[in-house]
Amino acid sequence: MLEKMSRKMLLDLFALHIRNIWRVDGLYFLGIEERFGTEAATEIDSNCWRAMGRMEARHLREILGVEEIDPASFIYMLRNTSWALDIPEKEDEASGNRATIRVVKCGTQETRIRKGLDVFPCKRVRLGYLEAFARELDPDIETICRYCPPDERPPGGWCEWEFRFDVKRG
Repeated sequence: MLEKMSRKMLLDLFALHIRNIWRVDGLYFLGIEERFGTEAATEIDSNCWRAMGRMEARHLREILGVEEIDPASFIYMLRNTSWALDIPEKEDEASGNRATIRVVKCGTQETRIRKGLDVFPCKRVRLGYLEAFARELDPDIETICRYCPPDERPPGGWCEWEFRFDVKRG
């Protein structure tokens, strides 16, 4: 059936399913949060996304055929994660021995605000995911959070992450 679809229709279908992953994640989180509180929901969410980071890195590396992990290939892989594909307004760069990704507009946070909910302190969840993703590719990549809720953040940014490739753990 998919073979008969136009490229545009396939891309629209793909985008719908990416959004649906995030809708389900959000609905589960809100249900857990309502019943057991934000701390319990965050802990469960963090564990899920840490596992997802490992799996996604492993599968993307295979699908995308990435052999050597350097800042440019890392950003290429990160751009193709379900997390990054669901964020249309982001900036990334790779230079020297570092890679950076910055979320300019976050649909999850903006939806919470629109619904009258507090900003979700997502730092623990996102850090676990990104650390697991990076370490699955290369255990020596250091993941640094420059800012992410509940941190103070500059205007025009929700979170920013740096990945250092020059760190050797001992």
